[in-house]
Formats: sequence, structure tokens, C-alpha cells
Amino acid sequence: MSGDRHHDDGSPAHLSTEEARSGATPHMTRYVLGWGLALVVIGFLAVLLYYMLRT
Repeated sequence: MSGDRHHDDGSPAHLSTEEARSGATPHMTRYVLGWGLALVVIGFLAVLLYYMLRT
């Protein structure tokens, strides 16, 4: 395969952490997870309040 990194003797090449990751790692993920969690909590509280005030 053309994407495999091997030495001529067939042993695998050792890659650094940055090379092995092979992609961008934006620090946006923590904000997306935080906002998603906050919206889920707000949604559950809204449903809870709706049914508590309805009775």
C-alpha cells in the first residue's frame, strides 16, 4: 500500500505523536461539548418545569 510507512527491511516506521495524529486538533471541541451539555440540561429543566407546573 502506498500509505503504509515501512522501512526497506519491512519493519514499521516509528512516528512521532504529531505525525501519527495526521490531522488538525482544534481546541473548539471542548466548547461544542460544553454548549451541547448546557442545552441538554436546559431542555430537561424546561420539560420538568412544564410537567410540574401543569399539575
